[in-house]
Amino acid sequence: MALDITTLPLAFQFTSPGPILVKLGPLTIRWYGLLIASAVLIGVNLSQYLAKRRHVNPELISDLAIWLVIGAIPAARLYYVIFEWQEYIYHPERIIAIWQGGIAIHGAIIGGAIAALIFAKLKRVSFWQLADLVVPSLILGQAIGRWGNFFNSEAFGSPTDLPWKLYIPLARRPPDLAGFEYFHPTFLYESLWNIAVFGLLMFLFLRGLRGKLNLKVGTLALIYLPAYSLGRLWIEGLRTDSLMLGPLKMAQVISLVGIGLGLAGLAWLYVAKRPLPDVIAPSKSDGVRD
Repeated sequence: MALDITTLPLAFQFTSPGPILVKLGPLTIRWYGLLIASAVLIGVNLSQYLAKRRHVNPELISDLAIWLVIGAIPAARLYYVIFEWQEYIYHPERIIAIWQGGIAIHGAIIGGAIAALIFAKLKRVSFWQLADLVVPSLILGQAIGRWGNFFNSEAFGSPTDLPWKLYIPLARRPPDLAGFEYFHPTFLYESLWNIAVFGLLMFLFLRGLRGKLNLKVGTLALIYLPAYSLGRLWIEGLRTDSLMLGPLKMAQVISLVGIGLGLAGLAWLYVAKRPLPDVIAPSKSDGVRD
């Protein structure tokens, strides 16, 4: 007998309690900020653990984390503001209001990658080794951070009547969809997808440590690109608030680029059997070994 999903309990429906966790006088703690801070803290500890397992100095990860935050968060906001400039041109004071939401993960990845490249060059360590240690934390952080969209009632999909539908307040709905109350919880779809990618990367990492797989330096970083991008590609197709470049959804364009780069890099490693070019040859004394 087939299962009729329309008869599932209404408890599957999502309704955001709002963006503010607690307000104590002038102090306001928002869910979005708490989730980002939690993702950073968990990510640093996880990457340090992975560094130890690969015999890399974990203090290097602590230093890198500062660079990544400085590079990623402003770039994530700048990326978003650039593609939503028509909104901010009349309200420039909102540009720095990152606590209200409005950051783009692709901007964060680009900014973080640039910061990591500079860090690797200055420290004379392998960028790709560092990337392998960071990407599991990155994708887990993305899974956590997506729930900030839930509390802010943003980054949702098209209207739906599925049992796990998401209620969006009238003020947050697109004008042309104001008559609809329930939408696809695309934040949830992407969070679950990212958790699956995290599981894949950790599985490969641990198998590599046990000698079950011959993982070359840079493999995990290159797998991250198409694994995450494939999910983002189809989930973005459901969204109603995508950042646009003309008729193109930028997240889908960047996802296609990520898929191409990741597959090309893997082919370089395992078909051409050549090491990835690095910004500088690593020094054995810096605690990062290939």
